[in-house]
Amino acid sequence: MGRRKNQLSRRRHPVITVTVIAIYLSLLLGLALFSKTLFRGTSKDYFVASHSIGPFMLLMSVFGTTMTAFALVGSTGKAFGTGIGTYGLMASSSGLIHAACFLMIGIKLWAIGKRYGYVTQIQYFRARFDSKAFGYLLFPILVLLVIPYLLIGIIGAAKTIEGVTMAKGPHPGVFPEWTTNGAIPPWFTGLVISIVVLTYIFAGGSRAAAWANTFQTIVFMIMGILAFYLISDKLGGVGAAMEQAKDTHKVRSVEGKAGVSQLTFLTYMFIPLSVGMFPHLFQHWLTAKSAKSFKLTVIAHPICIAIVWVPCVLIGIWATGQLPTGTNPSAILSIMVAKLVADPLIVGLVTAGILAAIMSSLDSQFLCLGTMFTNDIILHGSKKQYGDKQILLMARGFIVAIVIIIYLISLILLQQPKQHIFSLAVWSFSGFAALTPLVIAALYWKRATKIGAYACVITVFISWVTFFTLSGFGGEFHVLGGITPAAIMWFLGAGAMITGSLASPVPSEKTIAKFF
Repeated sequence: MGRRKNQLSRRRHPVITVTVIAIYLSLLLGLALFSKTLFRGTSKDYFVASHSIGPFMLLMSVFGTTMTAFALVGSTGKAFGTGIGTYGLMASSSGLIHAACFLMIGIKLWAIGKRYGYVTQIQYFRARFDSKAFGYLLFPILVLLVIPYLLIGIIGAAKTIEGVTMAKGPHPGVFPEWTTNGAIPPWFTGLVISIVVLTYIFAGGSRAAAWANTFQTIVFMIMGILAFYLISDKLGGVGAAMEQAKDTHKVRSVEGKAGVSQLTFLTYMFIPLSVGMFPHLFQHWLTAKSAKSFKLTVIAHPICIAIVWVPCVLIGIWATGQLPTGTNPSAILSIMVAKLVADPLIVGLVTAGILAAIMSSLDSQFLCLGTMFTNDIILHGSKKQYGDKQILLMARGFIVAIVIIIYLISLILLQQPKQHIFSLAVWSFSGFAALTPLVIAALYWKRATKIGAYACVITVFISWVTFFTLSGFGGEFHVLGGITPAAIMWFLGAGAMITGSLASPVPSEKTIAKFF
């Protein structure tokens, strides 16, 4: 009798974790659907929340959007394979570069967007370069670059849940009779996450995303700190945790087997420029109530980055002394949590925090794709006048379609033995970063022309496809001894913009007067 009771107790252990996660997802849906009661029923409110988001919610939504599976799951896996230099690659430079982009690009785009009623990047670029066709070139490229970002969210969530629900020690896993080692299968996790995000985005648009992101950002920051404390405590404190880690992961080794070269470290600083061209971040900027709303984001964003990245990178380093070398990098964080945090309730809370970081980006990205498709493809140039209900129907329809497509692609990628979220995300960021000469020139250089804009976008696209193919479609790749493709593509794009603009007639006085 006692043996049977003990078996039932062990069987319930991971079930408690899953129950906590289910409660979190229910709370998220409840909050996001509550925000629908504030929805004004107009397309403007659906796309940019009627420019009504204040400083704190803007900070939370912008930060939550930039901190996805890449920051939590990806950085931990990268630190496991590369070492402490992972923090310097993205976090240290991102803190400063992101803030600079918000200040130099975000505020100006917000002012222009509010003045002329733009809700997408493409609307601005079409008007700035006086070219309707430019949008048809830029739209598929932006969608192509967003897709890897979406995929890492689905993959990160699936691998996280798989890691905390599989059989470990005396615990048989949630489904001990299944062939997934008792774990919840990745396809099911991806499906649930997709449905949850789709539900509240479908219902409330950018306002629901802002509320949900605020809640999720608070959750994943608190839970990240909690995971860091519990894991370090289990390992005997921060000092003992570092001591048991492999030495090659603490500093760059002489053989180069771990760590980051100086050239790679330097050129990685181009990658955080990507926030200047993220279409979903552009949409978040436009939700701001006023320019003053950006002040808190510019100041606090670097601090928030440190709060999230430091624990995740250190956990990845500590994992080198706990897990075998061949462990899937996308599962490092969840395995460490499941292995070293004994209380299933706490495991559930920490896992909910990881999911919060993932979903706080997915919702914004899905929404921005629906917004661009509706405004830049369907409505642009259409002679037919559509009402708000028709516009919302089109936007929601496209969002449903893109969610289904992304989910199906993720099923294919989840079959691969190793999906390195960090590398896949870097390729997405690199493409957006390489396009920043386009927005910088549009905002600050009166001489920038549509020929320069076309040359910039086409050059970046060709170089991105080339490097991405050479990398084996998403692998780690450097040029000339360590230079990141992002740096090379950025200079190619900037050179094409300058050359094309100088070789073509100056913009009309009307255009210059409108934007300068």
